[in-house]
Parts: sequence; C-alpha cells; structure tokens
Amino acid sequence: MSDFYLGDIINPVDGEPTGEPVEYDRSDLTTHGVIVGMTGSGKTGLGVILLEEALLSGLPILAIDPKGDMGNLALTFPAFQPSDFEPWVSEDEARQDGISTSELATKTADVWKAGVGSWDPDHDRIKQLGDIPVSIYTPGSSAGIPVNILGSLRAPDLSWETESETILGEIDGLVASLLTLAGVDSDPVSGREHILLSNIVAKAWRDGQDLDLATLIGQVQNPPLRKLGVFEVDAFFPEKDRTALAMRLNGVVASPTFASWLTGPPLDIQAMLYDGDKPRAAVVYLAHLNDDERQFVVTLLLSKVVSWMRSLSGASDLRALIYMDEVFGFAPPTASPPSKKPILTMLKQARAFGVGLVLSTQNPVDLDYKAMSNTGTWMIGRLQTERDKARILEALESAAGGTDIKAIDAMVSGLGKRQFLLHNTHEAAPSVFSTRWAMSYLRGPLTRDQISVLTADDRQSIEEIPQGAATSEQRKLDEDETSVAPKVATAPVYYLDPAAPWAGEVDANPQSTRLQPA
Repeated sequence: MSDFYLGDIINPVDGEPTGEPVEYDRSDLTTHGVIVGMTGSGKTGLGVILLEEALLSGLPILAIDPKGDMGNLALTFPAFQPSDFEPWVSEDEARQDGISTSELATKTADVWKAGVGSWDPDHDRIKQLGDIPVSIYTPGSSAGIPVNILGSLRAPDLSWETESETILGEIDGLVASLLTLAGVDSDPVSGREHILLSNIVAKAWRDGQDLDLATLIGQVQNPPLRKLGVFEVDAFFPEKDRTALAMRLNGVVASPTFASWLTGPPLDIQAMLYDGDKPRAAVVYLAHLNDDERQFVVTLLLSKVVSWMRSLSGASDLRALIYMDEVFGFAPPTASPPSKKPILTMLKQARAFGVGLVLSTQNPVDLDYKAMSNTGTWMIGRLQTERDKARILEALESAAGGTDIKAIDAMVSGLGKRQFLLHNTHEAAPSVFSTRWAMSYLRGPLTRDQISVLTADDRQSIEEIPQGAATSEQRKLDEDETSVAPKVATAPVYYLDPAAPWAGEVDANPQSTRLQPA
C-alpha cells in the first residue's frame, strides 16, 4: 500500500466531513515534512498516526522522543482487553471520575475499540501493527534498552576517498556534542578545542583505528600530530591548556552517572531499523535527559543516520522514516547548536537515498524556515498566537511562491482540535482534514518506570558490552602491556614521539598498548 490513511477531508467553511479520505502518498515524504500545532491541537496524535502508517507500509522508523510520547507506539492492544489497558490508564483520572482503575480500563478499552472500529471495522490493520516490534532505547539510562552512545567512536565503514565529507561531518558532530556535554564552548571553525579533537579522531579513523574515550583523552595531552595547520601543536594549543581540556573531559567520564552512557550495544542505525531484513520501530527516549545531554544524543544519533544513509544506494521511493517529536532548540533560526548541522544535511541530501525526515514542534517561531524552504509537506494545526501563524505563513510563502496565502490564513484560523491543514507541494491545492483514530493507546508521556516495564524482555535479551568499551572486541591488557607509557626516573629510557613524521614508516602505532625495543 503506497498511501497513508491519515484521516478524512473536511469542508474548511463549516468544518463538516466530506467523506473523502486523506490518502497521502508515502513517496512524498522523500521531500520531508513539518508538523506544527499548539498544545492540545492533536499534533502528537498525528505524529503517531503517521508512524503507524509508515510501519504498516513496510517502512522502518526511527523516532527521536524528547518528551516521552512516542513510546505510546508500543501500547497497541488488538484484542481491546481491559486488562491490557489497566496498567496504563491514569489513577488520577479514575480518582477524579470516582471509579476504580479497573473500571476506567474497561471504559477506555471500549472507547478505543469503537474509535479504531470507526475506520478499521474488522481490526485487521491494528492486528498487523501489533505484530511489528517497537524498541525503546534510553541512552544514559538502564530504564529501557541501554545503548553505548559512545560506541560511535568506532571508525565508520566508509571510504575516505569517496565519502570524506560524510566522515568529516560525523567527526564534527561527535566532537561538537562531546564538547557540549563537557560544557566547553568551541567554534567548529576557529575553536582550538574543536580543531584538536577533530584532527585526533580524523587521524585515527584514516588509519582504520577505533577510539574509546580513554584513548581520546590521553591523546589530547599527547597528540599523535606534530602540527595543526602550519603551527606546531604546542604553539597552537600549549600543553598546559591541553591538560586542562583533558581534565575537563575526564571529569565527564569520571562522573558516576556517566557509566550508563557506556552500557549496552554500540549505536548502530542499521540494527535499530531492521531485525535482520525485517523493518522495525526504534524510539529513542530522551525525556530523562537535560538539555546538554539531549543535544549530545541528538547530534550523535543524526550524524550516524547521515553516515548510514550515505552508505546506501540511491533510491527514488521512501525506504526509511526519521521522526523528531519536538525540534525546539535543535534547529533554531538565529543560532547553530551542534544538532542543527546534521538536521540541515538530511533536509538537503536524504531524498537521494530514500530517507524521509519529519520534524514536529509546538514552537513555530523556533524553526529555521529559510533552511527548511524546500520541505515538501506541511501539516499545520491550531496555533497559539498570531505571531506563530505569521511565521508559518511566511515559511509557506517562501517554500511555494504560488500559494494563496490569504486562503491558507483563513483555513488555519478556522482549525479545531485534531484538524490540520495539509500543504503538499506534490498536490494542486491545500486541504483541511481531521485525523483518524490512532491505533496506539495515547496515554501521554511515559515515565522511566513505565519504559522499564515495556522493555523488560528486550533488556534480558541484550548481551551487554563492558563499560568503557568502544567495541565488543575490547579485551583486558596482558601483563606486558600498558595503556600509558610509564615514567621511569632512574634509567634513560626514550619513547618515540607519536607525532614524529616518520613514525608510520616504522609501523609505529600511537594507540599501541605494548612497548617494543627498536
């Protein structure tokens, strides 16, 4: 099935349904999409419906979930049994209604059965959806499926000759997010911290060597480079200042809470999107993280997505969907946080690889619409202020010069709850529709405890990787190995400078753990 059934078209004049379904061609999402609407507009429900349709059409989806709502995709109950709903209904709501949670669960099951049955009378589609696995990842926490987010220090399986731009983009995202997590403000172009770390990672990856944080921090103090640009390393970035940076990075690693960032399988986009050759749903839950940590994860994750898609062959049809439930703070118009670069890269390049990106927000003034002017699909719900509406109209006018802005203004002003204006550059004119009933139970943001319940079986099946490991192959040192060159005070022992230009000619390895005599 190539079309997504999102709901039914309504008459924008009187708000009455026309009986005509909204059948959205999934290939239109190769030009990406934006969903905008205030709190209570039904924006989150529309996002869930869009992802449900993608999964039913055989597409893998990756949902980045800063607020905690997208985990609702795992709450699909085709049998509509009250016992399935009871763990998830609100105790506060039951108390306010003066009924037990069991009674509320029965009521909710009946409501959901009727709602889904209004458009899927035989419940065939919800049964199909219930068979598709939904995995919920919780970087920085063991509540859900843990993920070794810094497994991304592994060298990507890409050619430097043909994919250097992609690799350098991933390095830029990695370094920027790591410095953000450490509280270091360093410009990617002129900041010496960013330049040093980027060059260290680039050298290792060019040599086909993986990194871990311990090695990276050690090489900040003793870089395997003689020069940065035309200056000697010590002139560009004195040893005292490099030590201060290394201490700053080490402070992040030494934090007791940081161990959870190194637990679980390494970040692998292919494994998240596919179980063998079967597409799946991957939700990356970020509601438990602070702003800097979210920047860190989103930047690394999307940089990995860019590298993954560049490893694919070209495609004209949609082959995967990336969804971000709240993009506020990640692609603002007047600033350039680390996450903005991979987002803009995807908007420009992902189409060629059949990867669609949908961004959702309740803060329309925070989006860089100039950068998103080529976005093909806009779904606009109720807006909170005239300023919000003005920004959206400005964006639409920029994206499609022939659009009747006055007509769209009138349609947006008359929207009700769960009603959206659909502006698709692949269609002749915009339309207004009301969303269908979601198959997933929309119980609201999930807590960490609820995530833990949903992912209990998944966590048991995961073979955990040792903390601090960049790959599952990392082993303990032998007795004659050392990770750091020892200081010997009584004997004139000399070590090869890892930055020596001729070091590679004698097969010296700056990451080696074993000292060998000449």
